[in-house]
Amino acid sequence: MRYVLQIGYDGTAFSGSQRQPGARTVQGVVEGAAADIFGVTTAVAFSGRTDAGVHAAGQICHLDGQTSVPPHKLREVFNRLLPPDVRVLASAAAPAGFDCTRGAKKKTYCYRMYAAPAAHPLLERYAVRVTPPPDLNAMRSAARLTVGEHDFAAFRASGSSAKTSVRTLYAVDISQKSVWGMPMWELRVTGNGFLYNMVRILAGELCAIGQGRAEERSLTEAFIVKERALLDKTMPARGLILERVDYGLLLFEEEAQ
Repeated sequence: MRYVLQIGYDGTAFSGSQRQPGARTVQGVVEGAAADIFGVTTAVAFSGRTDAGVHAAGQICHLDGQTSVPPHKLREVFNRLLPPDVRVLASAAAPAGFDCTRGAKKKTYCYRMYAAPAAHPLLERYAVRVTPPPDLNAMRSAARLTVGEHDFAAFRASGSSAKTSVRTLYAVDISQKSVWGMPMWELRVTGNGFLYNMVRILAGELCAIGQGRAEERSLTEAFIVKERALLDKTMPARGLILERVDYGLLLFEEEAQ
């Protein structure tokens, strides 16, 4: 039987989501718990990999196995075995033919930045301090240029194994709010797929534009020239959260409520 899990994790102490020999990874930890539950070595597939230090609020996984535990109760069983920085948020029987990797239609990532005179210990784990504070309107104006289908070759780090760098972004939204009296910016990007470090590079460039260190034309030029050097720095991993993976159907009863 195939099961589908929604998991959340704090990526701080992980060497990424993907299994690696000799490293602590999210996949390795979840597969260890699955082996205890099903009594055999059990492979767990993810919707996609996240890098070291990147967090997830709504990662989707699937796995195959046989157990007398009802599918919706697997969440509780997994969470008794998992460490506190990984949790199964929902579990269910997978729809017929479901593949969490190939079936993903959209993914939404959020990158969080805040401005403060000094690093705030309650924010630094999941956001990045930036100075000077970027201008919201300037970032929003530049973000609109990235929506749609483009060749994002300039927005990928070296080491990317993707066969094509063409991706479609359905929405690039930036909001600003106050957290404990400090301004925080949240960049949410929804697309059909992402290249290695793509969101973190995009966040760095939009922040640079908001701070006046770069101009909008650097984005349009990057799409044409396809050179990574045209864009600003890659932002740190800790500000990035995989928020949602969309399959065009409801996977869990909780989603319908």
